[in-house]
Amino acid sequence: MGNWDLENSRPHLTMTVAAFIACVAIALAPTGSQQADSIPSAPPAIGGCNVFPADNIWNVAIDTLPVDPNSNAYVNSIGYSTGVHPDFGTVWEGAPIGIPFVLVPGTQPKVTIHYTAYGDESDPGPFPIPSDAPIEGGPGSDGDRHVLVVDQDNCMLYELYRAFPQGDGSWNAESGAKYNLSSHALRPAGWTSADAAGLPIFPGLVRYDEVAAGEVRHAVRFTAPQTRRTYVWPARHFASSSTDPALPPMGQRFRLKASFDISGFSPQVQVILQGLKKYGMMLADNGAAWYISGAPDSRWNDDMLVNELRNVHGHDFEAVDVSSLMIDPNSGQARTGGGGTDRRLDVTVTGNGSVTSDPQGIDCPGDCSEDFPVTTPVTLTAGPATGWKLGHWDGSCNGSNLTCLFTMDYNRAVTAVFSALPGTDWLRVIKPNGGETWRLNKQRPLRWTSNGFQGNVKIELSTDGGATWKKTIASSTPNDGSHSWKVSAKKTTRARVRISKVGEASVSDTSDGNFTIR
Repeated sequence: MGNWDLENSRPHLTMTVAAFIACVAIALAPTGSQQADSIPSAPPAIGGCNVFPADNIWNVAIDTLPVDPNSNAYVNSIGYSTGVHPDFGTVWEGAPIGIPFVLVPGTQPKVTIHYTAYGDESDPGPFPIPSDAPIEGGPGSDGDRHVLVVDQDNCMLYELYRAFPQGDGSWNAESGAKYNLSSHALRPAGWTSADAAGLPIFPGLVRYDEVAAGEVRHAVRFTAPQTRRTYVWPARHFASSSTDPALPPMGQRFRLKASFDISGFSPQVQVILQGLKKYGMMLADNGAAWYISGAPDSRWNDDMLVNELRNVHGHDFEAVDVSSLMIDPNSGQARTGGGGTDRRLDVTVTGNGSVTSDPQGIDCPGDCSEDFPVTTPVTLTAGPATGWKLGHWDGSCNGSNLTCLFTMDYNRAVTAVFSALPGTDWLRVIKPNGGETWRLNKQRPLRWTSNGFQGNVKIELSTDGGATWKKTIASSTPNDGSHSWKVSAKKTTRARVRISKVGEASVSDTSDGNFTIR
């Protein structure tokens, strides 16, 4: 066997006594205010490494944050009466139940990673992955086959999706990502990871040792059958074609309702449920309803986990609006103090239209983020383009009225979803749409969607944020939604793509934001 350890050899207290004492301590502890109690006394740790800083969004309590306006719809779409299922345990049909991980020293040799599907959104190797690292579902699995490795000397996390070991010590994988566990850095916007939401997997696993110690001090990863074609902070990627506002976006945070009585559960399950009340769970992938993720361990009691957690149902949860915690959309660091006197408003436009604000500040596309003094009343007005209508608002606005009014009592995020009127030709750029980093001389897929015509499209590149369009990538290519491009342009951080209908330039769309060519 290789040099890895599932921490089964660590000393631990007898489960019943340790967990019971911890649960009593939790129940008797003063609750405090959100600002005073939002950060755990110490972040979760593994192998001598913190699993991200204490003020990372994974590790910050969300038990006092406001309920998301779309909470009821999200819960109903996932499963109102469906019970929670622990997607972790001991062994089933010869394979460990859950997503295993491996601890390696800093001297672990790094090996080549061959990406077979999402290499353009994956971190290049080499990674320090042993040839016999544990694989989710076992070596013969045909499932997600996640492989998780923690370099405990350098505090780096490496994760692979659909990973297969090769005879020369290298690994094939559909996608992969690495994370500095001391950093708040997120994946580039629009990038996947080893998970559909572009999030790390390991920080969201329920681990036996933390339950035995009496507290789960982080959000838990979970899955839902259907998600929406969008994501919310800190997620970076979506995995759906549906724009149904009743479906939750990737990254959506949920928590067990404070009113849910956990006193009748075993001490071990009480620890998990208390964590779901305080830190909640984060939607990370498409899958079975209310499946919460954990690491396999021979010490779990499978029957107890399954039989007790199935009595916690979808309607016992509520979706949470965590936007007030966001300091920077490209960072996982969470606001844990008073947050100053301003609150941030972020607006996203989907389709062809615009959004403006009163007081002035938002004029999106263009200026889509603005700080407003706390408690300021803000009115957003949607302006559909010719041939388009406002389909609906998402986030802190809902419904389909052209105006939306709210108070900036916390950070807010709003999406205006515009849809084309019947018979209207339109185009929408999907990729690159802002935030990506593309390397010169690499083949990259340009992607778009359209409606109302079958003719060809023209693809152009701007290297100055859309001020000029001096390069034509394709003067006429079939309108099939995809065009492979070998990146050739000068290096820039202000690249944008414009796609238009050949012969009718008014039917066009441009990347919503700048991307980088290097």
